[in-house]
Amino acid sequence: MELNEKVLEIIKRLKELYPDAKIALNFENPLQLLVATILSAQCTDERVNKVTPDLFKKYPNAKAFAEASLEELAEDIKSTGFYQQKARYIKEACKILVEKYGGEVPKNMEELLELPGVARKTANIVLANAYGIVEGIAVDTHVSRLSQRLGLVKSKDPQKIERELLEIVPKEEWFIFPLLLQAHGRKICLAKKPKCQECLLKELCDAYLSQN
Repeated sequence: MELNEKVLEIIKRLKELYPDAKIALNFENPLQLLVATILSAQCTDERVNKVTPDLFKKYPNAKAFAEASLEELAEDIKSTGFYQQKARYIKEACKILVEKYGGEVPKNMEELLELPGVARKTANIVLANAYGIVEGIAVDTHVSRLSQRLGLVKSKDPQKIERELLEIVPKEEWFIFPLLLQAHGRKICLAKKPKCQECLLKELCDAYLSQN
C-alpha cells in the first residue's frame, strides 16, 4: 500500500472510532489557548486543565500576565513542571502581545513564532483551534509517536515529521489528523504499553507488523 493510501485508510478508521475528536485543552479565547499550550509541554493536558481555571481568573488578559510577578506566576503553574521556564515564556510572550498587538494573539504563523515559548506545534494549535486557520499539522508527542510507529514518517524531529506528514496527508485533513492521533494515542497507542491487540490499525502499523 502506498503511503498516501495508507494515511487515508488510517484517517477513515480513526474518524469512525473518534467522531468527536477535539483538542483536550480547555480554553475560551486565543490567549487562554496559547498559555495552555505553553503549559502543556512535558505535561498532560489533564494536569493543565486543573491549573488553568484559577490561573485565567487571576490573569484575565495579556496585560495581567505581562505585569505578573515572575515568582508568583511560576508558583501558580508549578504543578505543570518546568514552571520557571514556562512562567518566563508566558510573561515575555504577553509583554510582546501588549506592546505589539494590543494584547491580542496574532493570526499568522510568522508573528506567532516570534513569541517566546512558541514553536510550530504551538502556533499550529493556536491558529487551527482558536482561529480556524490551518497552516500545518501540529506535531505533539502523540502525533510524533504514532506517525513513527505506523511507518508514516522516517524522522524523529517534530519539524521534519510535520514536513513529511504534509506531503502525504491531504490538506483538508490537516486539522483533524493530529486530533485523531492524539485521541488514539491517549486511549490505545500508549507510550509505554500500547494496546496493540485492541487496535483497529494494527495491520497497517509497521511497529506491530515488525514484531508479529
